[in-house]
Amino acid sequence: MSPVRLLIVLIAAVSAIGLAVVLQRALGAKPGRPVAATAPAAAPDKPMTQVLVAKRDLAIGERLTAADIGWQAWPSDAINGAFVTNGAAPAKPQGKVALAQAVVAGAADHMIGGDPAKALEGAIVRDPILTGEPITSRKIVRGGEGGYLSVVLTPGKRAMAVPVSTDTAAGGFILPGDRVDVLSTHDAPNPGPDGGKLILAETVLRNIRVLALDQSTTAGKDAKTIVAASATLEVGPAEAEALARAKAGGPITLALRAYTDLGAPSGMTQAVASDSAIRINRGGQTTSVAVRP
Repeated sequence: MSPVRLLIVLIAAVSAIGLAVVLQRALGAKPGRPVAATAPAAAPDKPMTQVLVAKRDLAIGERLTAADIGWQAWPSDAINGAFVTNGAAPAKPQGKVALAQAVVAGAADHMIGGDPAKALEGAIVRDPILTGEPITSRKIVRGGEGGYLSVVLTPGKRAMAVPVSTDTAAGGFILPGDRVDVLSTHDAPNPGPDGGKLILAETVLRNIRVLALDQSTTAGKDAKTIVAASATLEVGPAEAEALARAKAGGPITLALRAYTDLGAPSGMTQAVASDSAIRINRGGQTTSVAVRP
């Protein structure tokens, strides 16, 4: 081989080797080692806890139903001790997260016990709750808890109890939430010639809402009757005064209204004038008879 051809071969070989080195460095791999694709390291999942929240805006006095509340994932490190959780802890909680979950679980069990979502059905909203806001014990009241009756009352109304029995409460068929008329029975002097006493009965209040019987604000499951010693009624200020006078005058009787009378007039009946006596002259004899206009 001539010296010229040998020089050309050497230059070509050096150029090929140089090109290979440049390509390997451009691809980020060391010479002599294959290039391998590496996946980026996956970020660790943030621990989450299921928190009971409102599914819609809830106003004061509304009664919670299953459709009003639901579970929502909440960052475990942002859990407040007043929140209600389902008791399920996230995977491997540590430090403050574990402590927060322990506090929440204890608070939820103390507040309601059992299944939180089911236990809260029927509770009354004490303070407004917005959509997505966690449910807390401060904003709801359940039957039997302090402040329950004051939340159930219609604004401007009063709760007043009257003694009842099976005979004076429609045989026990009156239940919380029903509407009743309140009748008062009392004795009155008989101005007639026979003397004796008259027994007068009058409707004092009509279409009044029954809040509770004894300390029960709701009827038990499938309950059709409740035998109670007292009934708590929802009345206005003037109605409360009329009811107090009626209680002092004699026995109180509750007459059950039909469910369709819900929108009927409610409150005091027309004021009844006091009895007046007129004199009737018959054959020279004068007698006094009590009349009521």
